[in-house]
Amino acid sequence: MLKNLPNVITFIRIVLAPVIAFILWQPQSAYLGALGLALFCFAGFSDWLDGWLARRLNTVSSVGRMLDPIADKLLIAACLLAFAAQRGADLLFLAPALVIIFREFLVSGLREYLAGTKVSVPVSLAAKWKTAIQMTAIGCLIAIPAFPEFSWLNNVGLILLWISAALTVQTGIAYFQASASHFKS
Repeated sequence: MLKNLPNVITFIRIVLAPVIAFILWQPQSAYLGALGLALFCFAGFSDWLDGWLARRLNTVSSVGRMLDPIADKLLIAACLLAFAAQRGADLLFLAPALVIIFREFLVSGLREYLAGTKVSVPVSLAAKWKTAIQMTAIGCLIAIPAFPEFSWLNNVGLILLWISAALTVQTGIAYFQASASHFKS
């Protein structure tokens, strides 16, 4: 059981992504905001926990290496899409959200292509920071209904979202530059 525990935790994060998005899609209340935030924080913590357990228990697996970034991308994309439905044509939100989602598809496609050529692309430290900042930005935005007295959460969330979008572009370019020698015509 311990051998599969990190992958089970990752799978739970995958299952939580649409649940959290569904909560965010609902008319917001303090209760739903708190529930969404609690589940999102648990999912974010599980991202750290599954990796830590896999290394600690020496159970790092190819399935885990594949599922972990997928779980992150699903969680982030599901939340961004749910917020987009709420915020409508808010370009201060939509522009960085679209950049983030667009990059995730491109890098996932790159990884898929490179896997076919037996080339592995390790996750960079900058990409880990990008994910942490994205999670923090989304956490701030989720917290708004739960803590309406902290009106600054919206601004902090948007600023962090823009910072993560900039890191998203930078890390995406770095991945493509590092992989350029493996492209075949």
